[in-house]
Amino acid sequence: MKRRLPAWPPLLLAACLLAACATPPSAPGEAAWTSGRLSVRVAASASQAAQSMGAAFELRGDGQSGELRLNSPLGTRVVQARWAPGLAVLDSPDGEQRFETLDDLSRQALGEALPLAALPDWIAGRPWPAAPHVMAGDGFEQLGWSVRLARLAEGWIEAHRAAPPEVQVRVRLDERAAP
Repeated sequence: MKRRLPAWPPLLLAACLLAACATPPSAPGEAAWTSGRLSVRVAASASQAAQSMGAAFELRGDGQSGELRLNSPLGTRVVQARWAPGLAVLDSPDGEQRFETLDDLSRQALGEALPLAALPDWIAGRPWPAAPHVMAGDGFEQLGWSVRLARLAEGWIEAHRAAPPEVQVRVRLDERAAP
């Protein structure tokens, strides 16, 4: 006779997995977290092969200070970036590394310099106030990037840099902090 396991262990396991993937709550007075999926595709160049990566992300802050966490599909933290005036820190399985700029940090973490300081504003559907921009039909141009917001209501943001190497960033939002 086969023994049946009670139904609650799978439900408990599912609840634990969902909790592991949840966005952490914000403390009073602390910036809200925005979460979703981030994919980056860097075209091949003379010095490197094409690269692509995708990860779940959690983001809070602005261009002055903030935090970006990249997580595996199971919710395990892969890398964490923190920044404040004069400080950019990357925490990875290789340890903590400090950088002079967010561009240097993103180059190390993602393989290409990305406008991390502008990312919180872009995800909120607006240009970063610290740099000039030009409005375009379904978004805007800023810092050499075309930011497309045509599907923002569905939670999608796309940013494309045509300058070599060509870079495509796609963001799918799970939750969005109020702009």
